[in-house]
Amino acid sequence: MSPKDALGIALKGFCMGAADVVPGVSGGTMALILGIYQRLLEAIRSFDLALVRLLLRAELRQAAAHVDLGFVLLLCSGIFTALMFFTRVVPLPELIRTHPEPIFALFFGLIVASVGVLLRTLGRLGGSDKALLAAGVIVGWLVVSLVPVNTPQAPWFIVLSGALAISALILPGISGSFVLLLMKKYAYIFDALGRLDFAIIVPFGVGAIVGLMAFSRFLVWLLHHHYRPTLSTIIGILIGSLWLIWPFQQRTYEIVRGETRLISSTPVWPSELSSSVVLALGLILIGLATVIALNVLASRGRGSDSDTVTTR
Repeated sequence: MSPKDALGIALKGFCMGAADVVPGVSGGTMALILGIYQRLLEAIRSFDLALVRLLLRAELRQAAAHVDLGFVLLLCSGIFTALMFFTRVVPLPELIRTHPEPIFALFFGLIVASVGVLLRTLGRLGGSDKALLAAGVIVGWLVVSLVPVNTPQAPWFIVLSGALAISALILPGISGSFVLLLMKKYAYIFDALGRLDFAIIVPFGVGAIVGLMAFSRFLVWLLHHHYRPTLSTIIGILIGSLWLIWPFQQRTYEIVRGETRLISSTPVWPSELSSSVVLALGLILIGLATVIALNVLASRGRGSDSDTVTTR
């Protein structure tokens, strides 16, 4: 892998980490936009029994190649750097609370453009494509518009929470942190992490590992065997998530462990063309232009490390 390719993967990880900080925006969405989604799923799926056998035989080079280790480490380093940067250096969660419109405007433009690019790869839509697209829109909208509900604190539900949160994290259009908020488990889980309460951490971690391994395999299988229906549904989920990402919203927040977290949001239309509205509209255009530029660059570099979506 060349230094240029390595830097590119790390930057894509940085973008994924930045997306994970924004309530309602999924790192999976950013991976899809950046053209590394399927490679990411394949890498996650490769942590399997074959890897264990390679490690037991001390075949370290083959094990590293099996899990695409260079890609995984570079991507994780980018994600971790973004999480640290946007929570400690530039307090993005605070900026989302004080200046939500420009932040969400940029992501709105990114997602709208990515939907357009993905729809273009599908070409002419048939009846089944349109039905699955509509189903995805409904699922995406239902998830982002749900109101948090009270849920049990039994170990089985903590396992389920971990599985659902990590599954949402890798599914484009749905945020894992938002799922935990919906399940009223965000503060519960993070308080347990702060206290090192392993009675809660262990079942949550088990659920996350099981969910990650199972759901990533399921998505890879779907993309391999039912590519067009799966992509149609994913695009629909992205469209449905725009309900929450639209920059002009009536938002409701909740204080979680001293931090303000978004729990519900209703789109509104701006009443006047103020400077903040003009800025948001400009950032939407920047988001649109960014994805178009990335798609052009990806189309020139197909066959390298990117797995830009193509029709099958």
